[in-house]
Amino acid sequence: MSSSLSKRAERATLDVTAMIVAGGLGTRLRSVVQDRPKVLALVGGRPFLEFLFDRLINFGISKVVLCTGYMAEKVEELYGTSYQSLSISYSREETPKGTGGAIRDATHLISSRSVLVLNGDSIADVDLGQFIAGHSNHLRKISLVVFKVPDVSRYGNILFESASGKVLAFKEKKMSTGEGWINAGVYLIERESLQELPPQTPLSLESDVFPRWIEDEEVFCYPLSHGTFVDIGTPDSYAEANALVNKGKL
Repeated sequence: MSSSLSKRAERATLDVTAMIVAGGLGTRLRSVVQDRPKVLALVGGRPFLEFLFDRLINFGISKVVLCTGYMAEKVEELYGTSYQSLSISYSREETPKGTGGAIRDATHLISSRSVLVLNGDSIADVDLGQFIAGHSNHLRKISLVVFKVPDVSRYGNILFESASGKVLAFKEKKMSTGEGWINAGVYLIERESLQELPPQTPLSLESDVFPRWIEDEEVFCYPLSHGTFVDIGTPDSYAEANALVNKGKL
């Protein structure tokens, strides 16, 4: 076997640890959810976090690290160290450090080479098995799922090369309107890339970290042009998530 094929085979068999960013203040959601952190907001009568847990289990992932902050004790009290077959560890922020700072400071809990990072307030209908395989087989350092929506103004827009999938830019919210591709909040990142970020430093994954990685031509996307994408960041999108559960679509 050639050295490149051997390296590909090695990467393809790696286990993956999941990391969920679950420390957000949920300020925009406060009018409808006051007594719990956003990730525990009830959707169809269940904490939203459990929909993410179920997806991880369905795709054979057995370990997850929760990056908690606001009302962290409520999450820890509810789930402890496991949920069904999923082993849970916690990285609690005492002071907010942003999404990038949170995942950087949780890397000491990760032993796998690849880390599947999920936003704790959204779900994308992505085949995680295919996403992980594509990342591994192409020996990528950073991959992210992008989702096509009718209007990108609320989310920001992702620009990428259609042939290679290489991400060219993140355009900020309200800088673009109309149909386009948005960040779905699902990432595969090599642990060594996270470890290169400065520790104990406030960082936004979207504003500070990804632009640096894009400049180094290390970021590739996995586009989804159909399926379900839902977030619970606002009262309207929270109501939509509940409607999808009631229709059996989440």
